[in-house]
Amino acid sequence: MIRDKQKESMPRSETEQLQLERLQAMLNRLYSEVGFYRNLLDSVGLTPSEFRSLDQLALLPFTQKETLRDNYPYGLFAVPLREIVRIQASSGTTGQPVVTGYTRNDIRHWTELVARVFCAAGVMRDDVVQICLDYGLFSGGLGFHYGAEEIGASVIPASTFNPEGQMDIMQHYRTTALVSVPTYAVRLLRAAKDGNIPPQELSLKTVILTGEPWPETVRERIEHGFHVRAFDAYGVSEVMGPGVSYECEERDGLHISEDHFVAEVVEPRTGEVLPDGEEGELVLTTITKEAFPLLRYRTGDLTAIDRGACSCGRATARMKKVAGRVDDAVFVQGKSVFPSHVEQILQSVEGVEPHFQILVDKSGTAAELRVRVEMDKRIFSDEMRVLAELKRNIERKIEETLGVVAAVSLVEPRSLEKEQAKVKVINGNEQNEREGR
Repeated sequence: MIRDKQKESMPRSETEQLQLERLQAMLNRLYSEVGFYRNLLDSVGLTPSEFRSLDQLALLPFTQKETLRDNYPYGLFAVPLREIVRIQASSGTTGQPVVTGYTRNDIRHWTELVARVFCAAGVMRDDVVQICLDYGLFSGGLGFHYGAEEIGASVIPASTFNPEGQMDIMQHYRTTALVSVPTYAVRLLRAAKDGNIPPQELSLKTVILTGEPWPETVRERIEHGFHVRAFDAYGVSEVMGPGVSYECEERDGLHISEDHFVAEVVEPRTGEVLPDGEEGELVLTTITKEAFPLLRYRTGDLTAIDRGACSCGRATARMKKVAGRVDDAVFVQGKSVFPSHVEQILQSVEGVEPHFQILVDKSGTAAELRVRVEMDKRIFSDEMRVLAELKRNIERKIEETLGVVAAVSLVEPRSLEKEQAKVKVINGNEQNEREGR
């Protein structure tokens, strides 16, 4: 189902004209209201009145998370604080929190965009939606909550307490649609198996996955385990949250809400705009946000854009599923290795759980890649010969696919769940960690 056929199926030429008009209006507002952006535009000698083509976006500098932190908390707000009706923020676990604000009109737009996500996935007013995302300063829970209420669905704000309790709710409240990050959905699936809850005893039909990159094997696992259809939804907390793009029933890329965002893909190192179809870093410009507009914001997410027609009837550009994070890459043995690529390999191996950890040991003369992998409890208790063969199989797949040699360690189930870092770089006695997204 198409929520807003006028906007989602608008011809390409009309979409681009609408984007240009909204972008010009936003630039004028930024130039007069936000000192940072006024200085930025002055630095390239381009005033808003001279902006007559979307191609001119490439002439402007990027903004990134450091830009937002440097202007903490309200330095990039484009309206007075009295017009802000909601304030949300990132956790700040890796630095100064990023604070975002919303006017009443921003909330209306956001609600409508998330309603598109649900409609594209076939979720309707008769559905019962269980939202297993954090509520609070994090934008995901409230974003999906408002969108589900907008389409008239019954909403269960379940948040992220223990999976066993979530399965009780799902079973007893007859949940038909689940919203979750992929790894948590897999934990729910495991809780269902541990509790001997067959999918036939559930009313679940649809799962919307968001918040982190995930390979197709995760979709297959969730769909097979719960007897559902799973859809991808993309958002960026700094930009808006969920609703930036979403899969339709064809599931051939995520439709970008181009009436609210201008999307570019750039080469991560040089910043050069890449042609459609080439993978690079997604850059987003907001064109309707009032409180916290962003100009050429580097998301750090790897994807590619396809502007070809989709058989669902929507005419918006589509982005490929996010392949990983630019800042998640580790350089080892002359290759860039992304955790998401390792995850895709692991998910294709029977008996492997979705939890793993990459360690790059630089304490010796040459960097060594190690991968710790959780095993299914039935496999982990098997004889040593079987485990040894499984270990060799994973090492072989990593070398064949990524071109690097890795030492794989098989660890017991649930032993990595409390680990905060998916990637660890070890330099002698010094260890630096950064959280996998």
